[in-house]
Amino acid sequence: MGEKAPPQERLIRPLRPDDVDAALQIWLEANLQAHDFIDPVYWTERVELVRALFPQSEMWVCAAGGAVCGFIGITDGDYIAGIFVAEQSRGHGIGKALLNHAKWLHPLLKLHVYRKNDRAVRFYLREGFTRAAEQIDAATGESELLLVWENKV
Repeated sequence: MGEKAPPQERLIRPLRPDDVDAALQIWLEANLQAHDFIDPVYWTERVELVRALFPQSEMWVCAAGGAVCGFIGITDGDYIAGIFVAEQSRGHGIGKALLNHAKWLHPLLKLHVYRKNDRAVRFYLREGFTRAAEQIDAATGESELLLVWENKV
């Protein structure tokens, strides 16, 4: 009576070729949901560009029950291009687990986040990132923050 199902076992592993379509779907849906202040065409027009960038990036997925439920992409050695979690998997620590994996691998991490993406801004600040700068994203005209995390140990 009222028992919770055990949590699915999660695994963080490198992106495999057969993960790409699922990761792209998560990327598109997450961007459309988190950035309702940007024309959806901006995101849909970039799907194939993002597909082409995956092999050039350090990509880690979180898989549960064999299915990709989130991923993180890192470029240029220390730049988080994004953390994306499937809608049904949000709020279960997947984004934090992916970020902690990146922190374990990299002593310095940087990223840009749209100022209006309150949930993401709060998440990164809570996870120890600090504001380093603010600028306007030329592609969207939106204000974005440069956030930085450094392992001080």
